[in-house]
Amino acid sequence: MNKILLIIQREYLSRVKKKSFLVITFLVPVLFIAMYSAIIYLAVNPDVLGDKKKIQVIDESGWFANQLKSSATMQFTYDTTKYAVVKSNFLKSDYDYFLYIPASLTGIQLYGEKKPSTNITQKIEETLSNVAQTHRLADAHIDSTILANAQKSISIEAMQLTQKGDKNAHVGAAFGVGMICAFLIYMALLLYGVQVMRGVLEEKVSRIVEVIISSVKPMQLMMGKIIGVGLVGLTQFVLWIVLSICLTTLAGTYFIKNNSKAITEKTTEISKATPVNAATTAAISQNNKTENKIMDEIKSIPVVYTVTCFLFYFLFGFLLYSAVFAAVGSAVDSETETQQFMMPITLPLIFTITLSQTVIVNNPDSSLSFWLSMIPFTSPIAMMIRIQYGVPDWQLALSMLLLVLGFVFTCWAAARIYRVGILMYGKKVSYKELAKWFMYKE
Repeated sequence: MNKILLIIQREYLSRVKKKSFLVITFLVPVLFIAMYSAIIYLAVNPDVLGDKKKIQVIDESGWFANQLKSSATMQFTYDTTKYAVVKSNFLKSDYDYFLYIPASLTGIQLYGEKKPSTNITQKIEETLSNVAQTHRLADAHIDSTILANAQKSISIEAMQLTQKGDKNAHVGAAFGVGMICAFLIYMALLLYGVQVMRGVLEEKVSRIVEVIISSVKPMQLMMGKIIGVGLVGLTQFVLWIVLSICLTTLAGTYFIKNNSKAITEKTTEISKATPVNAATTAAISQNNKTENKIMDEIKSIPVVYTVTCFLFYFLFGFLLYSAVFAAVGSAVDSETETQQFMMPITLPLIFTITLSQTVIVNNPDSSLSFWLSMIPFTSPIAMMIRIQYGVPDWQLALSMLLLVLGFVFTCWAAARIYRVGILMYGKKVSYKELAKWFMYKE
């Protein structure tokens, strides 16, 4: 046992003390939060890019006069010049595009020296369609307000009925947290599992293992490397979680504070410019409801329960897969040879992460979802999605027990290959050869 602890200590400290580990550990959450903050900021404030497209409008129908409003990204200018003249002189003008609307409203075209973005064409199409619909309804003597009320969509609030009463199901939060946790485990199992394989392979190729193996048993060496690298990954993930929560809280507080201030100022400006009516009040009320809904979704996440399950499935999922990766690393002489064994190992992970986006999320209580959350090679991903939708305690306990038993069996099987392969050189390994190594007696 002391020898295993020494190996664990060596594997852990040799990686944690590296500058690259410290840089990645502390830099990744900062970059992650900064990236999404930049995305949100640019989405809310597109005008900061300073890329406003000038669009000249030729409207022969007369329906759209001053209906296309300039925005932070587009500036519309109406022109009464003939279409042929505008088209012939366009390349010499300072406009980016010109929009031609014929009297018949058929064959509307957007010209430009460069290809317009999808966003520009969609926004123009949406505005033209709304204006055209209003005109057609008016020509047919149909009240557009009545039609809009008739077409108003109906929203459903998902609720859970429990022994303690009914509560909001918070489906959005369940989907988001489940997918994030599943993806993180998927990436972690591949990332740190490959680290174990490369570590074993490097020691084998450099012949260092021949010296080490004279002092410890192959099983002890393999377990020490797996647990050591696993603790490195666990340390990194715990630090990422803590730093991400802290940074997200600070960024969220700052964003909400500034966003609320901006909304208040904007509302004040609108109130001064226009009298407060039912539509304005309804719009402000809808914005407040949306903000409250987002905050309720965030508060509904069972943080302690989710983090506890995440750490368990990450740790034992890693131990399970790392045992297999260690066996592969001991069986080959170069990283190129590992490719033939990588696909069978990673296939369950790829299969589960693919199904998680369709089958498991849409039907977390189906038979397929249940069995995927029970099989040790797929349960770390499948169960992290299912627990967000509510899993019976017996299913969670059974899944965890099977994962632990799966790790013990996989570790035993991998050790039988590891003890032979770690000292085997210059021989191309096949699956048949691995089966022979497995059957060798002690």
